[in-house]
Amino acid sequence: MNILIAGAGPTGLTLGIELARRGIAVRVIDKATEYFEGSRGDGLQPRTLEVFEDLGVLHEVFAQGRAVPVLKIHVGGRFAGERRMADPVEPTSDVPYPNGWMIGQSRTERILRDKLAEYGVSVELGTAITGFTQSADAVTAELSTGESLRVDYLVGADGGRSFVRKHLGIPFEGTTDESIRMLLGDVAADGLDHEYGYWFGSQDNPMEGIVMTPLAGGDQFQFGTPIEGDTSLEGLQALVDKYAGPGTAKLRDLTWSTVWRPNVRLAAKFRVGRVFIAGDAAHVHPPTGGQGLNTGVQDAYNLAWKLADGREEVLATYETERRTNAKRVLGISEELMQKHVDGDESALDRGENTRQLDISYRDPADHRPLAPGDRAPDAPVTDAEGNKIRLFELLRGPHETLLRFSPTTPAAHPHTVDITSPEAFAIYHAQPGDEILIRPDGYLA
Repeated sequence: MNILIAGAGPTGLTLGIELARRGIAVRVIDKATEYFEGSRGDGLQPRTLEVFEDLGVLHEVFAQGRAVPVLKIHVGGRFAGERRMADPVEPTSDVPYPNGWMIGQSRTERILRDKLAEYGVSVELGTAITGFTQSADAVTAELSTGESLRVDYLVGADGGRSFVRKHLGIPFEGTTDESIRMLLGDVAADGLDHEYGYWFGSQDNPMEGIVMTPLAGGDQFQFGTPIEGDTSLEGLQALVDKYAGPGTAKLRDLTWSTVWRPNVRLAAKFRVGRVFIAGDAAHVHPPTGGQGLNTGVQDAYNLAWKLADGREEVLATYETERRTNAKRVLGISEELMQKHVDGDESALDRGENTRQLDISYRDPADHRPLAPGDRAPDAPVTDAEGNKIRLFELLRGPHETLLRFSPTTPAAHPHTVDITSPEAFAIYHAQPGDEILIRPDGYLA
């Protein structure tokens, strides 16, 4: 089997790793001539951290990132208190990473590229897909380099302006609000303590202003503010002076910026034949709630094992599961965005629904505490040598796993975990003799 991935952002890279570690021939191409450098999607949700643990990159993500900072709130130039988007939560046996983590997107991409390279796969820059056709058993793709290649599957992870999606003729349903324009980017700020984030709000409307979030690995902050005038460093300095007060912070080293408009869209289909779309090519989100990058990574995590399986009944579940989830997540992001527009202070709060641990593909009619389609929780177990270990450590890898609770017969499944821990029994609501199959993407089969 061989697969072509168009797009080398977090979605395409995650998919490439997942396929390569299964021994599948994969190429990852990107039309950009150089790698993106900037923070952009800088918030990783707890479920994405679990995915990254399975991929073997979590230690680097932790080493190169930082915990979500406390926000120092200023209104009308005066300090008004401190606030957290979410109170820190202690890890539990079933949720090892309950809190979000901050790391600039370019750092995340670099970590994923390095992991992909361990499997002998490098991103091919300056290589765009310019056309493709498909038959019942293959896709023939044309590249900007002049190369024509035949692959078993093509995946478009090529962003909101996806060529792959457009070439398939898939409608990208939703809205773009031109009345709201935000300037986002990375800048250093002398005079601000880099251990904290800052919200500088207007006296007339405390929810209108500029947010500054510290980035790990240097002295820069990611900023977000309504556009007023030019988008240069001088224009941004004027906005900081307006909302924070003259002399509060001296900006320098504006290294990346972009103009953002509320653009909320969902593809009508995630698949046509042997061609799939994932990440921003399939759904674009407001930055509120930090859902976009995370949802794309989990698209890839869901799709990879299904492509490796290859059976139509399995491939068909990708669109069913991921489009339904993307629609739900878009609703969460939209609701938070509207709160910002309305000046609702609760727009800064982050609840359980943003952590993505509650994503489920279960049958709505199944009301059991834990059912097929639910995330498989972590749990304390004992390995074959009698060592205490976490279940996630035994689930790690591109395989499905059979959990057997107090078994009395020899194991037949090649990846079996026999469970005797009372705490694991309780977490899984299991009885002696129960068997639970865990999919390769960490959901109950």
